[in-house]
Amino acid sequence: MSARRGKAEAAGGDASTVAAVDAQLQQRWPETRIEPSLDRMRALMDLMGEPQTTFPVVHITGTNGKSSTARMIDDLFRAMGLRTGRFTSPHLQNVRERICLDGKPIREERFVELYEEVAPYLQLVDDGIGIPEGQQVVPVSFFEALTAMAYAAFADAPVDVAIIEVGMGGAWDATNVADGTVAVVTPIAIDHASYLGDNIAAIAAEKAGIIKAGSTAILAAQEQEAAEVLLARCAEVGAVAAREGVEFGVVGRHVAVGGQQLSIQGLHARYDDLMLPAFGVHQAANAACAVAAVEAFFGEDRSLPEDAVREAFADMATPGRLEIVRTSPTTLIDSAHNPAGMRASLEAVQEAFDFSRLVGVVAFSTDKDIEGMIELLEPVLDEIVVSTNNSPRSRDIDRVARIAVEYFGPDRVTVEPVLPDAIETAVTLAEDQEHFSGAGVLITGSVYTAGDARLLFGLDKPKPWERDD
Repeated sequence: MSARRGKAEAAGGDASTVAAVDAQLQQRWPETRIEPSLDRMRALMDLMGEPQTTFPVVHITGTNGKSSTARMIDDLFRAMGLRTGRFTSPHLQNVRERICLDGKPIREERFVELYEEVAPYLQLVDDGIGIPEGQQVVPVSFFEALTAMAYAAFADAPVDVAIIEVGMGGAWDATNVADGTVAVVTPIAIDHASYLGDNIAAIAAEKAGIIKAGSTAILAAQEQEAAEVLLARCAEVGAVAAREGVEFGVVGRHVAVGGQQLSIQGLHARYDDLMLPAFGVHQAANAACAVAAVEAFFGEDRSLPEDAVREAFADMATPGRLEIVRTSPTTLIDSAHNPAGMRASLEAVQEAFDFSRLVGVVAFSTDKDIEGMIELLEPVLDEIVVSTNNSPRSRDIDRVARIAVEYFGPDRVTVEPVLPDAIETAVTLAEDQEHFSGAGVLITGSVYTAGDARLLFGLDKPKPWERDD
């Protein structure tokens, strides 16, 4: 037994497999339970030798579009020959998805090794080592532990740049012990109100915390209240603000087979004839933010090689984001989990598809704005099938069904508690004799729902280039 493994076992039992590591991490506070403070992460980073300072960071916050934008930025950097680390959350199917090197989830063996390396430090902070005197000692959370593992992985690789997505908020998010050279703020809407606030300005103030002195802030189009807060933060810390629709943006787009064709005006150049295999104006805006972020990273009025930009977008994948998983009937999986995200997804569906009949399968987390999402779904769906996913927060199916009946009426609502049965029912409802041609199924409501559905459609197998062997 290695000394490193011995330390890990002493800190919390055997961690010889990814499943075992995940089980130990799950014993910590979940992502939905937060003690807003950077004390634990600062203590961890200090004990670990400040790994987050050994590479430049592009830091991403916002309410919707963070993971898609992170993937686009990652693809752009790699198309230009840089070695990348990417940290995103939550994962769709496998916890290793959160920590990627060169666009791929870290190997199983490396994930276990990272936990073994970090576990002793987690225990020290759990015991209060490094926590300021007088502060309450709270154990390191699941998300904080994974963040520490990601920073260790990227420092060890080493990477040329890390693309870091916040877990929630910004100012006190665990990732914010790193100082981003570039800060990206995707559109801000109300979500996680119990932690971030119940109005746009308050939420923007939390998210603005990732904008650091001397950085460049890439700001997606925002509601006025959010824009004012973000610009004030830039002025306060001396950051350069680049705004979608002013300094950069989408200047042309049209729907194409399998996605959309774009022209993007970046900070330093225009990029035409970009094929993006993703649907919706929101994904086009994400692409513009990604281009601007990478341009800002290189600075000095440097434009990007057009061939590299085209290659990056053409090869991009957006799992769980209006992902087509079946063609008869056309079946889409989408991870929209708040009204703003649902609105964007539904607009994209209506723009890119001509369904004669569309049936939805929904499974929500009960702490989300379910009524707001169902209200948006009603004009678009012919029928809705209410179900659950594998999250403990998705068990109040009776409440969801009552809300669905309120908007759809009893004749358009079916309840199927088990997701595979719900999908099968939706397919049957979509493919009635009258609407067999042009029928569709939309599976949505939560990242957990999207992940569960992908598993059911056999999308849990890694691509050949993602395998450990």
